[in-house]
Amino acid sequence: MEFRHLGRSGLKVSEISYGNWLTHGSQVEEDAARQCVQAALDEGVTTFDTADVYAGTKAEEVLGRALKGVRRESLEIFTKVYWPTGPGQNDRGLSRKHITESIHGSLRRLQTDYVDLYQAHRFDHETPLEETLKTFDDLVRQGKVLYVGVSEWTADQIGRALKIADEMGFDRIVSNQPQYSMLWRVIEAEVVPLSRREGVGQIVWSPIAQGVLTGKYLPGQQPPEGSRATDASGSAMIARFMRDDVLTRVQDLKPVAADLGLSMAQLAVAWVLQNPNVSSAIVGASRPEQVRDNVKASGVKLDDDVMKRIDDVLGPVVERDPGRTVSPATRP
Repeated sequence: MEFRHLGRSGLKVSEISYGNWLTHGSQVEEDAARQCVQAALDEGVTTFDTADVYAGTKAEEVLGRALKGVRRESLEIFTKVYWPTGPGQNDRGLSRKHITESIHGSLRRLQTDYVDLYQAHRFDHETPLEETLKTFDDLVRQGKVLYVGVSEWTADQIGRALKIADEMGFDRIVSNQPQYSMLWRVIEAEVVPLSRREGVGQIVWSPIAQGVLTGKYLPGQQPPEGSRATDASGSAMIARFMRDDVLTRVQDLKPVAADLGLSMAQLAVAWVLQNPNVSSAIVGASRPEQVRDNVKASGVKLDDDVMKRIDDVLGPVVERDPGRTVSPATRP
């Protein structure tokens, strides 16, 4: 496993991080989840990403139990706040009240005194940005949070937050967690250039496009039983890629992977890691062997000819519109 700095901070994270968005506490039984976490640890993964909202807070609990007994200083544990975690009007968003209550809940569920990175899971249009950033800064000063980041924020939103932090003397955002893959490149036009200038690193999710880039979904055929595309909690996000024109071009990537001696999943993860602004790529898994396969992408170098070949294969099915990064206009 190789390591990279998280943005311009001194914190180093594993190039491959383990995330439990659609698995722990929902799709995967706890024994299997524990085996996946252990496989990640065995393969040198030290960075683990979750969120309070995943599986209705159960995902944090499962991860906390799975990591119990592991030397805390050897881990980087990330979580997030924004989406609803209860029925009340203040059980959501980025107000001082919700952030403060949410971090306490997350620390309890994760069985830790602090998280290495606390992320705003979306931009909250109903809360003054100064309030959110001051609350994050307070948590840093209290020692409950070591670094702060965001997820799925636009370049303008990140830039505004950095300006306020500089003016007010708050801890700066060191990371953004966007969706990023060969098929979904919406951060490249605006977010990445700003982030490079400002020292913000990307912790990218869905580098395999919810499994589409493994090549297991075939054009004109029904998805395999038990796959993400057939799961009630996981199928909505993958639907955007389940078009025959996309699936056909993904099949055409198989010779590229074969020529490199890589699995399709390894090629997909290695591709996002070619971007120097990417600090880590989050992989999820329902089986330990998936973890072991994905982590082999760490340290893989793809030359310019390979990158061009991938672009030529995927052509017009790649999504590049930065306008696809959107937070809810009002709290959900």
